[in-house]
Amino acid sequence: MKKTKSSSIVAEMQTEYKFDYKKAKPNRFADLEKQIVVQIDKDVAEVFDSSEKVNSALRAIISAYPKSRKKRQKV
Repeated sequence: MKKTKSSSIVAEMQTEYKFDYKKAKPNRFADLEKQIVVQIDKDVAEVFDSSEKVNSALRAIISAYPKSRKKRQKV
C-alpha cells in the first residue's frame, strides 16, 4: 500500500510555489502568431495532399450551410 503525503509537506510546497501576480507580464509573442491548428485523424489526412485542399473542401461544406439559421423555440 502506498503512503500518502502528509498535509504539512503539501502545505509547505504550496507556499513555495505561490505565483506573484504583481510581477506577471503579458506574453509579448501572443500577437505574432495568428494561426489555428486543427488535428485531423490519419484516415482523413490520407485523402488530402495539402492544407489548401483541406481548406477548399471545408469552404465548400460551409457554403452549403444556410445563411441564417432560425433558433428553435422552446415549447
